[in-house]
Amino acid sequence: MSGSGGLFGRVSIAGGGPLTALLELAGGLVTRPQPQYATHVPLSGLEKGAVALLSLWGAFRDPRRGDLVAASGETTGLPAIYAMRERMRRSETGRRILQDRPLITDEVVAPCWDMPQHTFGGAYARFMGTRGFLASGRPPCRFVDDPELAYIITRARQVHDFWHVIFGCHTNAFGETALKAVEFVQTGLPMTGLAVLAGEWRFRPEDRRLLNEQFLPWAVRAGARAPDLMCIYYEEHFGESLEELRLRWRIEVAPSTPQNTQKLQAVNAQAAAAAAAEGVSGDAAAPA
Repeated sequence: MSGSGGLFGRVSIAGGGPLTALLELAGGLVTRPQPQYATHVPLSGLEKGAVALLSLWGAFRDPRRGDLVAASGETTGLPAIYAMRERMRRSETGRRILQDRPLITDEVVAPCWDMPQHTFGGAYARFMGTRGFLASGRPPCRFVDDPELAYIITRARQVHDFWHVIFGCHTNAFGETALKAVEFVQTGLPMTGLAVLAGEWRFRPEDRRLLNEQFLPWAVRAGARAPDLMCIYYEEHFGESLEELRLRWRIEVAPSTPQNTQKLQAVNAQAAAAAAAEGVSGDAAAPA
């Protein structure tokens, strides 16, 4: 009777030894979990690994692919998301956020458009409006199995534009890369570090020098100096002065950034070529 049930029966009787853990791990590699929330796409361990590799490669080659950036963040960032949850649970405001699970939608931020420009909400509305951004435009979480962890990665994604405003980061290549470095310091998400490396790879040498000498040192300093930015209930501060919030939250504003030196160089080159062409045509038209 002690031998009934075969190998799996003996493992169960053993009370969960190393072999049980190994079998559970192997099962997790090929078994999909049950859906846990509306946008959840359950994947087996092997499928997650494939999505992680392919999305990382695609996001590195083209950081503008928001779907690939999101997928790589969800499939590679689980330890960092767990750490964010622990920090939020230790914070009174963080616990409230986890309990309420607020979402940043167009309806939630609609009052910001009527707020004075010196307020956080007014500055946010100006930032979003001048760029044609929508608060509801962030992709939903799909590949994180735990609903609470899925909310945390969603929250981190949705407050990104708030961080642009409070740090004064432009949305050009310098501003986005520098803010990703701040996010890496704050959250530890691997995808944010990869985004910084991708920026380094794509920049020209003179742009890379500017990034490394000014923007990345600022990002490390500013990210370490600020409080845990995942534990701020931003929606409750829309009507407050942006400058006062920066002082309260120990925010160091980003260096003023060129719109993009690569674009400026291209414009200058085009202008020089046009001027040269005009000069040639003028010489040709001059009387002998």
